[in-house]
Amino acid sequence: MRLTVLYCLMWSFWTSAGHFPRACTSSKNLVEKECCPPWNGDGSPCGQLSGRGSCQDVLLSNAPLGPQFPFTGVDERESWPSVFYNRTCQCSGNFMGFNCGNCKFGFRGSNCTERRLLVRKNIFDLSVSEKDKFLAYLTLAKHTTSPDYVIPVGTYGQMNNGTTPMFSDINIYDLFVWMHYYVSRDTLLGGSEVWRDIDFAHEAPGFLPWHRLFLLLWEQEIQKLTGDENFTIPYWDWRDAESCDVCTDEYMGGRHPENPNLLSPASFFSSWQIICSRLEEYNSRQSLCNATSEGPLLRNPGNHDKARTPRLPSSSDVEFCLSLTQYESGSMDKAANFSFRNTLEGFANPLTGIADATQSSMHNALHMYMNGKMSQVQGSANDPIFLLHHAFVDSIFEQWLRRHRPLQEVYPAANAPIGHNRESYMVPFIPLYRNGDFFISSRDLGYDYSYLQDSDPDFFQGYIKPLLEQASRIWPWLVGAAVIGAVLTAALATLIGLLCRHKRKQLPEEKQPLLMEKEDYHSLLYQSHL
Repeated sequence: MRLTVLYCLMWSFWTSAGHFPRACTSSKNLVEKECCPPWNGDGSPCGQLSGRGSCQDVLLSNAPLGPQFPFTGVDERESWPSVFYNRTCQCSGNFMGFNCGNCKFGFRGSNCTERRLLVRKNIFDLSVSEKDKFLAYLTLAKHTTSPDYVIPVGTYGQMNNGTTPMFSDINIYDLFVWMHYYVSRDTLLGGSEVWRDIDFAHEAPGFLPWHRLFLLLWEQEIQKLTGDENFTIPYWDWRDAESCDVCTDEYMGGRHPENPNLLSPASFFSSWQIICSRLEEYNSRQSLCNATSEGPLLRNPGNHDKARTPRLPSSSDVEFCLSLTQYESGSMDKAANFSFRNTLEGFANPLTGIADATQSSMHNALHMYMNGKMSQVQGSANDPIFLLHHAFVDSIFEQWLRRHRPLQEVYPAANAPIGHNRESYMVPFIPLYRNGDFFISSRDLGYDYSYLQDSDPDFFQGYIKPLLEQASRIWPWLVGAAVIGAVLTAALATLIGLLCRHKRKQLPEEKQPLLMEKEDYHSLLYQSHL
């Protein structure tokens, strides 16, 4: 049944054929530093004739950065995306996309005016057909070239400042693997020198907003690929797990019977090839990952460094994280104490909130536990468990937002590590998104989590509790009004009764109502009981 679904999907969508929009990778685009493609609906740049958007200068934040990156002008990701483009589409209203051809998250329809709320479910709550469809979609994405995006296979300098474009096609699944590699790769300093202490998506405030956007865009690409507008990524609730519950052939792949580092031949993913995992090779060549295949997907859950990661996260660990009131603190990196972000990411002890470089907990613990490509930051998205894991991490972020209701100003505006300030554009996304744009409730972005809907403290805190507090303040007035109303009602009822009795006494005998026949009486009695 699963193979039948997969073949049908692949046959239907193979012809429907990122990072850099394909329409913006000519030498003209790169030399002029402009990415304002036409919208197919009216043929004008950014759909300007239809009021969808316009081509505008990119306005970069000038807020000061933290001291973690001591260089300037050596990495093309600095002040993203200005090395490649300084003019892009700025979309109006609810429109979004590199050419303003899409709707913002949470909207749909031809004019992007219809609100929608999708629900991400626990993977174990999916029906058999839903689960098989999810696995089939993953495989379809792995075998379908992205129609809209390509990846650079050389740095901007290697492209002779844009005059010699170096881009390559990539399938939709690997596009996101490549983006996760690119955002976290080392800085190439020339010769054989690299700077390793840099990451535009981890170890700093942008960790949670960046991965939130990453999942939303991945979801959106699958929706476009399959035509399934209601598709959502499932999550794996790993609280108190004693093993990898999803590591079975029915779900994300069991263990190979002869080689514990490989997946079972019966798994959907046993034939998958990984990319972007040879980091030292790229550094020594001073080159980028070009997305060529580098071997099978590796995973060996449980055979990890138990001194560094003695156990998987517990429910009490998650609850402690949620109790932390500060989103970020101190140096705003992996040394931050009592930081919700740093504790959830796994660089601080989930029992104390104190940074501990010797331990990998919470989010990091799951990556380490898998003991394969998931354990390597740059190549971790090769394993599809990455999606399930980060969906659950995002749900914890969502719980924190609902519990503490922070203003956007709580997200650091300045002095965070490079790329992580509130107004910094997130690498390597085009169209452009700022970190602070995703420091809001998921429901404002058009999605929710099933287990948060079942017991939503936000509903009580936001709606019921204020009503109860208001009622308590006016309770004496309500009681008084009720007493007065009861007295008036009783007096009015007595007066009406007296008048009716007097009226009945005056009726002539021929106008008095007749007794009902037996059938009519039982009928009325039956209706009264109903």
